[in-house]
Amino acid sequence: MTYQAYFVEEAETGVTASWVSKEDTDLPEGDVLIEVAYSSVNYKDALSANGNRGVTREYPHTPGIDAAGRVISSSVDQYSAGDEVVVFGFDLGMNTAGGFGQKIRVPASWVLKKPSGLTLAEAMSWGTAGFTAALSVQKLERAGIVPEKGPVLVTGATGGVGSVAVALLSKLGFSVVAVSGKAEQTEWLKSLGAVEVVSRDTVLALKGKAMAKPLYQAAVDTVGGDMVSAIIPQLQPEGAITTCGMIAGVKFEASVFPFILRGVSLLGVDSVEIPRADKQSVLDKAAGPWKLEGLEAMTTEVGQSGLADVLAKVLNGQGTGRYRVNLNKD
Repeated sequence: MTYQAYFVEEAETGVTASWVSKEDTDLPEGDVLIEVAYSSVNYKDALSANGNRGVTREYPHTPGIDAAGRVISSSVDQYSAGDEVVVFGFDLGMNTAGGFGQKIRVPASWVLKKPSGLTLAEAMSWGTAGFTAALSVQKLERAGIVPEKGPVLVTGATGGVGSVAVALLSKLGFSVVAVSGKAEQTEWLKSLGAVEVVSRDTVLALKGKAMAKPLYQAAVDTVGGDMVSAIIPQLQPEGAITTCGMIAGVKFEASVFPFILRGVSLLGVDSVEIPRADKQSVLDKAAGPWKLEGLEAMTTEVGQSGLADVLAKVLNGQGTGRYRVNLNKD
């Protein structure tokens, strides 16, 4: 059976991408064959679609690290034809044909049951970016961060991870300070729940300081690099910062003083290889107590023809909110 896939190839002139017809036999071996209804666009997808070998080792390739759809067939008893399922992380869309194809075939250990409280479309409004935001918030909660102890800073706040983090933290009662280099998005960020919006430069001005005024109880950092360096000295005693991104750099410098004098914590967030049970737990929360009523308004849906433009926006840091891909829409 044929299906459509967004196929990235290397050519003498660089990387090219187009929608092509593929056969089921082109898919890798796996336990569960899934008809993909929706995917989403994340920064890692943009890197893969641009030929980044740090994400995808071999081309040609179909990106898409997220997928939501219905089981066509399964070789394991856990899943049956017609089951609505979600896949995010592991190797999907990196070196395994991903969610920008109308079909995927994956190991059963990658597959999550879609909770009844989410539609397939809503699951992909969350996508890896949204689930990474949720995992970041979960890490902060486990570190003892609570609303009454002070504000939480969110960097890269207009992006996929940052925007969901702002909305989720606000829903949970936190006072959220959003960091953005896009002044024109101030009112939009406040509509998500931010009580204050500060510029990147304001935060980065304290880069290199060993200690600074403790303004924030915690932070969700989505960009990495110098931003992490600048935030750590601004954390309150027993505060914490999560980090999950690297668009601003993969290295940072920090003094030990905030760690030994204030007891702050630096918490890494992995949304790729964490156990399936942990992924299912955060997916269930997204369908229940953490469900975001305004998530649809934060989401832009595109069909096949709009995917390339969205990938370029996200790659260049011009994306806003979440992007969902309807695989059955032109």
